[in-house]
Amino acid sequence: MNPLLAACGLLCVAAITPGPNNLVVLRAAGQAGLRGAMPAIVGIVCGGLLLLAVMALGAGAAFATHPPLRRWTGVVGALYLVWLGVSLCATGIAPRHAATSAALPAGILGLIGFQFLNPKSWVIVLSVLAAVPAVGLRDYLPLAGLFVLIPTLCLLLWATLGAWLARWLVRPTVRRAVDIVMGALLVACAFLLLIEP
Repeated sequence: MNPLLAACGLLCVAAITPGPNNLVVLRAAGQAGLRGAMPAIVGIVCGGLLLLAVMALGAGAAFATHPPLRRWTGVVGALYLVWLGVSLCATGIAPRHAATSAALPAGILGLIGFQFLNPKSWVIVLSVLAAVPAVGLRDYLPLAGLFVLIPTLCLLLWATLGAWLARWLVRPTVRRAVDIVMGALLVACAFLLLIEP
């Protein structure tokens, strides 16, 4: 039970601390309220489960035997986060038009795919699998349950914060400032994830 508790703690810390997923949910809730953030939460949770399944089916072994593969996956993901962050900052700086929209991933399918480009998601899955060695399908079921429960609760907290911010985001100057801050935070997340071991 100790490895499972360690995985639970690791998931709690990783899911509640600011990162790309949290920022996407915060923004979605700020734009469309708590209910409007639900597709983002579902997409992130399903993407995390799919990433766990991919790692369980052998990608974890490939990362272990070819460390540069893990590094390059992280670099590509970080570059994508930088692009998202810069796009979001540009949306905040430029005058906002109806057709202008930041390039953040949206919808369930978009956010499932986003997990495969999000270095933090890879780090979380690899760390949990290292903490809880799983051999068969039965060993992965408790992990799958944790990957649903913990991120869902943490993302709901972020969505609640975003919904609370919604009343302030109707002001164009506040929305632009929030877009710039969130874009800068995405860029910062990318750089922090690049320097993680």
